Amino acid sequence: MNKVFELPPEFHKTTLTNGVRVLTEHHPNTRATCAGIFVPYGSRHEPEDLVGAAHFVEHMVFKGTKKHTAFDLVANIEAVGGELNAYTSREYTCFHASTLREHLPITLDVLTDLVSGAVFDKEEFEKERQVILSEIDMAADDLDEYIFDMYFEKVFSKHPLSRPILGTPESLSAISRKKLFDFYKKRYGSTDIIVSIAGAVEHDEAVRMVEKVLGKIKRRSEKTSVKQAKPKAVKFQEFKHKPSEQVHLLLGQKSSSYKDKARFESYIANAVLGGGMTSRLYQKIREKKGLAYSVYSYLHAFTDGGLMMVYSGTSKENSKKCLKLMRSEFENLMHKGVSKKELEFFRRQVVGTILLGADDIENRMNSLGVNEMIFGKYRPVEQVLEEIQAVTTSSMRQYFDKYMDDKKYGLYVLGDLQPKQAADLLIDYM
Repeated sequence: MNKVFELPPEFHKTTLTNGVRVLTEHHPNTRATCAGIFVPYGSRHEPEDLVGAAHFVEHMVFKGTKKHTAFDLVANIEAVGGELNAYTSREYTCFHASTLREHLPITLDVLTDLVSGAVFDKEEFEKERQVILSEIDMAADDLDEYIFDMYFEKVFSKHPLSRPILGTPESLSAISRKKLFDFYKKRYGSTDIIVSIAGAVEHDEAVRMVEKVLGKIKRRSEKTSVKQAKPKAVKFQEFKHKPSEQVHLLLGQKSSSYKDKARFESYIANAVLGGGMTSRLYQKIREKKGLAYSVYSYLHAFTDGGLMMVYSGTSKENSKKCLKLMRSEFENLMHKGVSKKELEFFRRQVVGTILLGADDIENRMNSLGVNEMIFGKYRPVEQVLEEIQAVTTSSMRQYFDKYMDDKKYGLYVLGDLQPKQAADLLIDYM
């Protein structure tokens, strides 16, 4: 019986004459392609009078362009079995679509049109403003997600990273169509754009298709980047009353940035603390004590900072016990570190997660784009795995010593607690 040897992915990068970058990673054993256009402007880059603008733009481009109606933008992709979507983060916006390889021309026609040809119809602008206001209301009802926005508002107080991605009712109401359209033309019709494609893709063919549209963008002489101070995570304790069956707890410490050498130490620390069912938090709080259904840790890295947070949703009666255990596991990790046996177990877990992700072309498309934005270069999976294998108990100790401080927690609590109950819960963190 013949053995089938899979060929490794093949990466190529071309920079158009105007500065637009086209990245491809060819995977020979798939019929699909996933293409994304990354615009390196997220909510942290918005002017003070345009809070929520990046997300608003993400909505508006789907309402029609010079070439396509709103229906046609989606129909062109879905008619061939594909999926079209977008998302806005605090540091960038991405428009992406997945289709079969033979439909890549359709994909790139739609995506390049979204970032260069949107018209921002006046009537659609007002309707979409109302849609986003409804989205804000909906988000406020989803407390296990809403608490993260509230946490960011406090931990990065007065820094642009503290702003909610969706904006606020007040900020959205103050944005005019002209202001938003000017923001779109300046930021999204920019030569900072990165086109990332993974899957069954021929590089030169993809470059030709992208150049037809995005090659027409004029190279900017002025810089469009926004310089900001490095975010500083501050200590805080905050309670907000919300009608709820559960008390939502979010406890955090600062962590490494994307560019920090300790990035992979933070990955393993997150896995140990609350990354899965074998993590310390899950085993202690859910399995042994039965105090909560949902408990996990969450690592959030930025280009110039980061956070490691622990979340749990629990009952009023169990909230103090749960929070005490969340804190004790944080402190056990920062003071005692990890054993060699534990490091090996969770390193294998992280490596397995990365390798499984490498088989997902949408994940690879995102990885190509993000690595280009942050590092300006390609980082193959093998290089990432080598860096993870280089993590030691000693380097983990250095990570904990550099980033974690048991006197500098950020704590946010949401729930239906009386003032005395909330004060009793927060007292240990004052």
